[in-house]
Amino acid sequence: MATAEQQLQGFIAKYSPEIAATAKKVRQDLRQRMVGTLEMVYDNYNALVMAYSSTGKVSDVICSIALYPRWVSLFFMQGAKLKDPKKLLKGSGTTIRHIVLEDGVKTLNKVAVRDLLARAYYAQERMPVGRDAPKTVIKSISAKQRPRRPDETDRSKTPRAQPRSTKTRAAGRAQAARRTRAPRARIAR
Repeated sequence: MATAEQQLQGFIAKYSPEIAATAKKVRQDLRQRMVGTLEMVYDNYNALVMAYSSTGKVSDVICSIALYPRWVSLFFMQGAKLKDPKKLLKGSGTTIRHIVLEDGVKTLNKVAVRDLLARAYYAQERMPVGRDAPKTVIKSISAKQRPRRPDETDRSKTPRAQPRSTKTRAAGRAQAARRTRAPRARIAR
């Protein structure tokens, strides 16, 4: 049976060479910063996610990286609570915020992003224990997945059949209504 690291490398290999290279560099950098954590891997329907948690629970995830066919994003699970003076974090949900790593590790190494990572790391209720590199754990593998490369056909993005015109729909509804109504009484003239 393959180790967790071998499985993860197989998941990353499904992506285009550019995305795979970016992901490997970003992951290497984050593994050096997120000492004492668990690296939880989710090969989901939409994306491959590597989350760093102090306890192995999703509720204790500090940050994660998600690989999509065209980009890599850095997510902060408690991003809505982080001070973000440079307004780098995107998203409008109640907890999670993200940054698209347009330049890969260069974006990750910007001072403002490093500050956000440090704030997220030290804001944890349960601090990571030890100085060891994160241990990789495969948490889930979805049987059904979207294509991992942008040039593959994505069935969810294929155009749907054009709807019938509103006249046709209205005429169909009127005809159905006539069939279900009781016949009208005729008035003799």
